[in-house]
Amino acid sequence: MKNKTMIAAAMLLAIFSLPVMGQEDLSLKYAATIEAEDLEKHLSYLASDELEGRDTGEKGQKLAAEYLVNFYREKGLAGPVAGSFLQPFELSSVRWEEVELRVGRTDLLLNEDFVFIGDADMKKRVRTDLVFLGLSSEENLAKVDVEGKLVGLWAIGSRSSEVVDQVFDAGAEGVVLVTMEGQANFDRVANRYKTLSGRGRLGFDEPTEHKPIFMVSSEMMGELFETPVEELKEAAKNNPESIPAQKVRYQVQKDKLMVGTENVLAYLEGTDKMEEVLVISSHYDHVGINSDGEINNGADDDGSGTVSVMEIAEAFSKAAADGHRPRRSILFLNVTGEEKGLLGSEYYAENPVFPLKNTVNNLNIDMVGRIDYEYQNAENQDYVYVIGSEMLSSQLKTINEYNNITYTNLILDYRYDAEDDPNRFYYRSDHYNFAKHNIPVIFFFNGVHDDYHQPTDTVEKIEFDLMEKRARLIFHTAWDLANREHRTPVDSTNTRLAR
Repeated sequence: MKNKTMIAAAMLLAIFSLPVMGQEDLSLKYAATIEAEDLEKHLSYLASDELEGRDTGEKGQKLAAEYLVNFYREKGLAGPVAGSFLQPFELSSVRWEEVELRVGRTDLLLNEDFVFIGDADMKKRVRTDLVFLGLSSEENLAKVDVEGKLVGLWAIGSRSSEVVDQVFDAGAEGVVLVTMEGQANFDRVANRYKTLSGRGRLGFDEPTEHKPIFMVSSEMMGELFETPVEELKEAAKNNPESIPAQKVRYQVQKDKLMVGTENVLAYLEGTDKMEEVLVISSHYDHVGINSDGEINNGADDDGSGTVSVMEIAEAFSKAAADGHRPRRSILFLNVTGEEKGLLGSEYYAENPVFPLKNTVNNLNIDMVGRIDYEYQNAENQDYVYVIGSEMLSSQLKTINEYNNITYTNLILDYRYDAEDDPNRFYYRSDHYNFAKHNIPVIFFFNGVHDDYHQPTDTVEKIEFDLMEKRARLIFHTAWDLANREHRTPVDSTNTRLAR
């Protein structure tokens, strides 16, 4: 049974903007060309061992880009970057091979006892005090002198970037940070940074900020201050000054190498509204080979989104070949560097091929091939998480719901659809670099599972029939957005702009 919200959405659509007569039948016809068999064929290559996890700037990412370009060219789409399908740019690969941290008489081991997540490049060792602040509240900052000190912070459940900035603004020299409970969670993060330390942490080339940030587990923070974890947690709230300071010594030395990478773009020109552009995106990079030499194939993350974009592009190209070109232009955008901090989409947003003022929407597809924890035992597993659909335009959510009612009848789950969702999914994929510019977005997502960022994220675990339904919904919504008379109005604003 359709719920009241979905029925209301359908009624509202009927009032303000039904699709052009006959468009529904065409949408159904070309959506049917998106097939599980083709999704599997493409993903079997992109998530194969040959591509070595598609790490940004590495051989496998380049092979994936070549595969995408050949596919789009074969389907008759255009390369919009001066005739090319590639938007190249450079990132700096930074390694902190020499990171020393000594607290009291204890030398801590990099990527085992702590992870270095800040930025610094020093010729000499720094000697100072490690003081415990806990929470970076005004009350705590009034009790603890952080000027010129390394500061212990308890940032579990907080937006760590805000917490850290407050402490640096108060004059701290550096930060020792806890962001998660449990040694097992910390070990997972440390293992990833251990992998990165071998080949460098990628980012845009910027001046060194000299903001050393050392991440430790909650247990390690207790050891550093010689205080049980539960006592530290209580002190963090009310009396951080009760925790004795420790002597600390540290040094950080940085190496930098420039690395080339590229976004892949394919363009289908529209008809009477060709200057307006709908962007359909995914990221085609993944996290490469881990420190144990295992390949992270990234079948779901985000091979699934990438092959969905490919199949949606093919459906539109077939329609165009049959004389049914969309009214608005469509940019099929496969970005690189998402796993390094949404870098490829940030680069596109700062260097758009088409003016952002003409970009009407972004439909972003990141992990749509699996069933997550919440639905593993559900009777109906035909679902997709929808995030951001009414953050900027209430009409966009209604349009997506209308097309779901009309064509696919998936469960549209909005549990993560909030700016203050503790998982922060709204900020964690490439749509956000469009949303920051007040472009209405939808992020389609299947949720997290045990194989997320693991070598076990492989093709044989993908639910291709379900992925087909999800890709068809996105196609129907894209078809509607590309052909309706008016672009979706922006009737809301982002209240937070920093990820």
